[in-house]
Amino acid sequence: MRWWAFWRRVEYGAAFLVLCAGIGTGLYYMYGYEAPTCFDGLQNGDERNVDCGGVCQRICPMDITMPTALWAESFKVVNGQYNAVAYVENRNKDIGSPELSYTFKLFDAQGALITERSGTTVLPPDGVYPIFEGRIMTGDRVPAYTSIEFGEDILWRKGSVGRDQFTLEKRELVNADSLPKLTANLRNSSLDEAEDVEIVATIFDSQKHPLTAARTVLKYFPGRTSEDVVFTWPEPIAKTVKSCEIPTDVALAIDLSGSMDNDGGTPPEPISSVLAAATDFAKQLKEDDQVTLVTYATKAEVVEPLTHESSRVANDISKLAIDPKEQTGSTNTGDALLKIASELGSTRHSADARKVAILLTDGLATAPDDPEVYAIREAEDLKQMDVLLFTIGLGADVNEDFLRAIASNPSMYHKAPSAKDLSSIYAGIKKDICEDGPAVIEIIAKPKTSFQ
Repeated sequence: MRWWAFWRRVEYGAAFLVLCAGIGTGLYYMYGYEAPTCFDGLQNGDERNVDCGGVCQRICPMDITMPTALWAESFKVVNGQYNAVAYVENRNKDIGSPELSYTFKLFDAQGALITERSGTTVLPPDGVYPIFEGRIMTGDRVPAYTSIEFGEDILWRKGSVGRDQFTLEKRELVNADSLPKLTANLRNSSLDEAEDVEIVATIFDSQKHPLTAARTVLKYFPGRTSEDVVFTWPEPIAKTVKSCEIPTDVALAIDLSGSMDNDGGTPPEPISSVLAAATDFAKQLKEDDQVTLVTYATKAEVVEPLTHESSRVANDISKLAIDPKEQTGSTNTGDALLKIASELGSTRHSADARKVAILLTDGLATAPDDPEVYAIREAEDLKQMDVLLFTIGLGADVNEDFLRAIASNPSMYHKAPSAKDLSSIYAGIKKDICEDGPAVIEIIAKPKTSFQ
């Protein structure tokens, strides 16, 4: 056997096979090969998972912490119109979403869906950001519960700019009881300019429960500069925000009918204890607060119009006395409420202050004709003026259902079994009116982050 001939045949055959393989490979790359992409539904190239990670901009799901809704609320703007707001936490340090889809759902007290609103927003990295949907119409239905849901397929991208780009330098809330306006000064601490910066202001109570919110948009914000931004509300918010930072205009209405000294004694009771408790209350008002004094029996009288001089009003209260003619007189609760309305609705009322009235009585409304109907009608007028009306029923001879009915809500009626309970009741009302400390106002700027 000629071995050299055999190996030559092998070499020729191998060369032929290599040639065929080369031709086949060339034809495959020319006509059949598709290069790996980030959209081919395959894990190829240097991808960490299917179409994500490596050279692909899309972030792999295992590298993501899903956003969390910390709370969602609806705030009344005017009757039948609400703003829906949610705080959303993104815990991903350098990852955000340029298009986060969401849906707000508003439900009534029975759990029935009123309406829903969908949209998309940017979610920058590493922080808590507001989502705001304004002018949601609800007709004559009142939202009692609000939820937010996120779309299933969230687009995640690498991003570098978060809420730390902007810092709040100062703020001022004015006209809280007329046309509220919040002015804030923000600084863009970055060298980079920002465009279409959405800024949401949310006001909280002392327990960090949101009370109201507003939004504005800054079209252009140069780097390393400060800008004033303004938030407005079409209706008063003074009654909603209980911080003592918002002053109070308070009307004290004291029953001076003949029954107020029925307990006798020297000095007479319960009137002496009533005046002492009301005097202490007036003395504790703050410098920016105002107080007016109304007394009533057969008729009502404004003893002191609204004034910042609370010490003078306190002195006037301590000197009040029952007119002997009122021993056989009446109790005109409706007229007292009418006088309160005229004073709190006057030009002396501060546009920055909430309106509060505290009415004390130890008996029944007995004047004029249909006295309780008249008083309830006047109380309704006060409620339309956004007055917070507290009522105090002293002793056992009051109509508690009536006093609950004229109060702004039933919980704002206080029963005083005896005069010794009045000091603690006035102190409790003072806490209900305002919570010590500045208003908790968060102003968050949400930049349109540059995503990779």
